Amino acid sequence: MIDKFNSIIRRGSFVLVHRQAIFNPLFSRTFLSNKRLFCAALPVSDTVIDENDGERKEEVGGNYRPSNSREVLMKWGCTKDDVSTIFRRLPSLRNSNPVGLNTKLDILGEVGLDSSDLVRVVYCRPRFLSCCHLLFKERLGYLVDLFGSRELLRKAVVRNPSLLVYDMHSKTKPVIELYEKMGIGKKDLVPMLISYPTLIPRTVFNEEKLSYIRRTGVSKDAKMYKYVVCIIGISRVETIREKIANFEKFGFQEDEVLQLIRRSPLLLTLSVEKVQRNMTFVLGTLKLSAKVTANYPFLLYANLETVLKPRVLMADKIKDMGLEPQIKGPALLRALRMKDDRFARAFILCHPQDVAEELMECYTNAKRVKRLAESSKKSRLRGFPF
Repeated sequence: MIDKFNSIIRRGSFVLVHRQAIFNPLFSRTFLSNKRLFCAALPVSDTVIDENDGERKEEVGGNYRPSNSREVLMKWGCTKDDVSTIFRRLPSLRNSNPVGLNTKLDILGEVGLDSSDLVRVVYCRPRFLSCCHLLFKERLGYLVDLFGSRELLRKAVVRNPSLLVYDMHSKTKPVIELYEKMGIGKKDLVPMLISYPTLIPRTVFNEEKLSYIRRTGVSKDAKMYKYVVCIIGISRVETIREKIANFEKFGFQEDEVLQLIRRSPLLLTLSVEKVQRNMTFVLGTLKLSAKVTANYPFLLYANLETVLKPRVLMADKIKDMGLEPQIKGPALLRALRMKDDRFARAFILCHPQDVAEELMECYTNAKRVKRLAESSKKSRLRGFPF
């Protein structure tokens, strides 16, 4: 055995394991099954493990190595508050092997994650660190090649750490190849992976979904093609049907809804409730046709409480005060689409100071009005919002 590996040496009650021996297939089958003989590979030199109690008996590379997980995290850049947050979310990490933890953090460091990223990942996915193993090296190489840079990969991993956990051969590669067959190359797919973290685990295409894509009429050369395909790919068929039926309640035909999705595919990401509330406001308060949202989809995206209602209220107040310019007709739609500071400059701050202060106070108070029973909602979001 010693001649075969030339990297495992027994001395009394100790076993010295060279870091390169870990990657030997014969070593993996023989030794990794025995926890008392296993030691995670270190990036600097050999590690000495006591067979009886598993404690480290010497310094590595002439430098002091942390003796517990707290010191490992502190050395990696975590503050005391960060460590407390991590331990509170993952109590078992307190008693974890500092050598193994250090190895896992080194792997995450290769991705580009820092201490703040680690806190967010562990808080949202407490079991993530337990999934770290040597196969990360292979996955990391593939993902770096896919994303083109470690910075883009870091952004994607922070949003969805499971990218490093998905089985590369049975899940990640088949999904990437499926989108490539549908005409979405890696250059277009990378932004989709960052924007939609569930793209890999939730992508499913069947004949009905493919029919929806064809009926939108979007061409493969169109900028919106990747959005249409990816959003339909990760959506459940039942959800797509429900959202299309919701538009039909306001007078749209199914083909008209699909044409609307072709121009603005993000409409499929809006909840049924939000579309209903905004559409009711367009019909009841603005006195506009529901079909106007086909040309001005921002009417469905905009926040009802902080954008639409306050600005319509300002339009009525300016009209009552006889001020100019007034917000009516086409100017109303432009005003509803403006950013907040631009809207204030165009219709509030353009007046004398005393009038502007009165209008600004009215506008600010209108934005503070919350939806009925909004404060009584209990939001207990732990983990990623998907």
